[in-house]
Amino acid sequence: MQLQPQFLAGFKSCLPVLPGVLAFGAISGVAMVAAGMPNYLAMLMSVLVYAGSSQLAALQLLTSGSPVAIAILAALVINLRFSIYSLSITSHLAAAAPRWRPLLSYLLSDNGYAMALRGYERPLGAADKVWYYLGCCAAIWTTWQIGTFSGIVLGARIPGDWHLEFTIVLTFLGIVAPTIRDRAIAAAACAAGVTAVLAWPLPLRLGLLLAAAAGIAAGMLVETLQAGRKSPERPR
Repeated sequence: MQLQPQFLAGFKSCLPVLPGVLAFGAISGVAMVAAGMPNYLAMLMSVLVYAGSSQLAALQLLTSGSPVAIAILAALVINLRFSIYSLSITSHLAAAAPRWRPLLSYLLSDNGYAMALRGYERPLGAADKVWYYLGCCAAIWTTWQIGTFSGIVLGARIPGDWHLEFTIVLTFLGIVAPTIRDRAIAAAACAAGVTAVLAWPLPLRLGLLLAAAAGIAAGMLVETLQAGRKSPERPR
């Protein structure tokens, strides 16, 4: 069966970002194994959850002794952004048959979403948009799973007394740092960091959820203030 041209075009468009996806997946695999997760369960989590940030957040909570319910809640909060992605890209994928929609939803990722929208800047037919999206997301998904598998294999060979759990924290720092590009995001990062430190003694690691709420509130407040300054004054 010959692959659709737009599927190949979408796949090729993602080639520049694949090394980063591969590295992130590998670090995620190493972190899961270093935290004591069995190899098969780590790989199963990668395939079923398929959300690096929420996987690492849930893992961090579980390894620190938090209840499973708190870890699941944290993962759901982190993944709320995919609801926004879905609303944004739905109109482009209207030509997809209903039986394909669960697959399209499952494959949605940060990189896949961004690269698909970039491709939609040029004229594409309704069906071509679906194939282009599938090409982008297939490239990201395949690379992520290969990276995770490689990290699991590598992590299994690392002695347990190396205590590589800190790789989870380093990974989050690597994710967050490049995104701090304006005052709103910087305020959100600072507020979340300070709150996480101050609220660390709280039970059930509730401090992390409070930190997330504080970061969101601070970011929205700064954005609101900036929007108010930029808006033209009303004539008197």
